[in-house]
Amino acid sequence: MKKANQPLADRTADLLVDYIVKFQLEPGDRLPNEYELATSLEVGRSTIREAVRRLVARNILEVRQGSGTYVSSRRGVADDPLGFSFIKDTYQLTQDLFEIRLLLEPRVAAKAAQNATDEDCQRLLDLVERIEESYDLGTEDHVQLDVELHSLLTKMSGNLALDSLLPVIHQSISLINHNFSNQFMQEDSRAAHRAILEAVCDRDAVRAYDAMLRHILSVSSDFEKNQHGDSET
Repeated sequence: MKKANQPLADRTADLLVDYIVKFQLEPGDRLPNEYELATSLEVGRSTIREAVRRLVARNILEVRQGSGTYVSSRRGVADDPLGFSFIKDTYQLTQDLFEIRLLLEPRVAAKAAQNATDEDCQRLLDLVERIEESYDLGTEDHVQLDVELHSLLTKMSGNLALDSLLPVIHQSISLINHNFSNQFMQEDSRAAHRAILEAVCDRDAVRAYDAMLRHILSVSSDFEKNQHGDSET
C-alpha cells in the first residue's frame, strides 16, 4: 500500500514497479527514457533519477551506461536474501539446505515433466550437454550452468512462488560446488542429469520425481563423506 507521507522518490519508485507490472515488462526489457517517464508520472527528472537509483539498489532495475534503464534479470532478488553470509557453520547450513531441496525439487521435477514442451526439452538438453562439456574441459562453467538447469526446471513447473524461492536453491547449489572438489561429484551428477532429462522429456512425472530425489540424496551423501574424510579426492 502506498502512503501519502512517503517521500516522493519512494512513491515514484512504487509507480515504476506498477508500470513494469502493468506493461508486463520482462527481464532485459528497456524502460522509456527519463523525460518520458517524468512526463508520464508527472514528476521531475531528478525524482525519476532518485527513484531509479532506489530500484537499482533493490535489483529491480539496472542502468546500462549509454543505453538506458532496463528491468533487471534478477527481478528484485537480493544478493544474500536470507543472510547466509553471516552463518559461519557452513556444514550445518549445507545440510539444512539439502533438506529444503529434498522438499521442493522432486515435486518441481514432477511438475516440469507434466508441463514440458519440446522447446523446454531442447533447452534442458543444451544445458546438460554444456555441463558435460565443462566437466570434460575442466572449466568452472558447470557451476553456473547447473544453477541454470535447476532454474529452468523450476520455471517449467509453473509454480510462481517456487520461482521466487529460487535464491535458496541457487545458494545451495553454489555452496555445494564451492565445498566439493570438482572430480568428487561429476560422474554422479552427469548420470543424474541425464536421468532427470530423460524422465522430464518422456513426460513421466513419477520417474522425474524419483530421479531428482536420488540426485539430491546422492549429492548429500557425497558431501557428508567428503566432509568427514571418508572418500578420496
